[in-house]
Amino acid sequence: MSNKKGLLALSPLILLIALIALFTGYSAEESHKDTSLSLTVAFMISSIYAVAISGGMPIRKRIDTYSRGAGANNLMLMLWIYVLAGAFAASAKAMGAVDATVNLALSLLPASMILPGLFLAACFISLSIGTSVGTIVALVPIAAGLAHSVDANLALTVAIIVGGAYFGDNLSFISDTTVVATQTQGCQMSDKFRVNALIVIPAAIIILIIYGILGAGTKAPTHIDAVQYMKVLPYIVVLVTAIAGMNVMAVLTLGSILCGIIGIIDGGYDIFGWFSAMGNGVIGMGELIIIAMMAGGMLEIIRENGGIDFIISKITAHVNSKRGAELSIAALVSMVNICTANNTVAILTVGNISKKIGDKFGVDNRKAASILDTFSCTIQGLIPYGVQMLLAAGLSGLSPLDIIPYLYYPMAIGLAALFAILFRYPRRFS
Repeated sequence: MSNKKGLLALSPLILLIALIALFTGYSAEESHKDTSLSLTVAFMISSIYAVAISGGMPIRKRIDTYSRGAGANNLMLMLWIYVLAGAFAASAKAMGAVDATVNLALSLLPASMILPGLFLAACFISLSIGTSVGTIVALVPIAAGLAHSVDANLALTVAIIVGGAYFGDNLSFISDTTVVATQTQGCQMSDKFRVNALIVIPAAIIILIIYGILGAGTKAPTHIDAVQYMKVLPYIVVLVTAIAGMNVMAVLTLGSILCGIIGIIDGGYDIFGWFSAMGNGVIGMGELIIIAMMAGGMLEIIRENGGIDFIISKITAHVNSKRGAELSIAALVSMVNICTANNTVAILTVGNISKKIGDKFGVDNRKAASILDTFSCTIQGLIPYGVQMLLAAGLSGLSPLDIIPYLYYPMAIGLAALFAILFRYPRRFS
């Protein structure tokens, strides 16, 4: 593929990034503007442009291609999770589950330990359940409530949960990314875990210390209401069932039903109030669902036009050393992740070519698997149109662009993995 054609295929993504940068700057100057609306408009313009530049196809086929991406199976699964998460979060809040859980956390933790405590909780849960999505669904509403109670920075508090969610996504034995990375590179999960842990755990410890410093000045609320333990039950059930391995959609459905039962018994609302709360929660996710579908459609057109193949060919063209091979694997999975907004799909897409590159230049397959997983989690954790970021934004009432500057952990593991390549660490696997 020629450079001109390849760049044209990628140009919708370049336009999107330019629009996001432009709107972010505009919003900083005009604080009354809604940054999430800007993100929606940016995707709409980029999507129209992507359809328009897809030459060689009739307009109907271009729209069909776009629609196929917008309705892809893996994307639709995430949209149903958005719907159920919105229903659960709203029904839990309406019957007082969030307030009760926040009061319980405040009664157990000193205010100065709330930020590091949330990070540790997110790390533990994500490591246990192997999914960043489940961790975000379970903890973001609680984190948002705690932020309001102690007057902490809401975007920072939500970002702590998102960052901790990627700790487990990157390291857990049952994470999709771990499974795919080890399968494509031909190594054992336990071996990949050892290499990966040596790279990212120092970063996690540094970030935990930073959160401890940032939270040191947090002031406890002057009054903490008595904990209503019955209302905490939905969140406990959600956490326990998620850790036990129950499907996240089943977890959210069970949580919503439990909220309804407790809310009706307690008098927080009647059955119609419960239905109304769930309806409002689903509607509140509407804009993020639209963004996710437009992202899926636009990225499918980029793939169909050869944008991903162009990236792969360009990045692998000049590899001539072991360090260069590792850097090319990192660049490959990062660029493809930007173009697919799904870290598992990104690893699947470049896994085989990464294995060939690694074998040719003698890259340890355990380190190659770690590089694939860590860089994909870094990029997935930072793009504003990833499913995890959109879900966290929807549950907290923020724009993804508000959260990104505080995503210290995804940034830290990306830097740690880059240093591991440049400085040949861990030495035994380099």
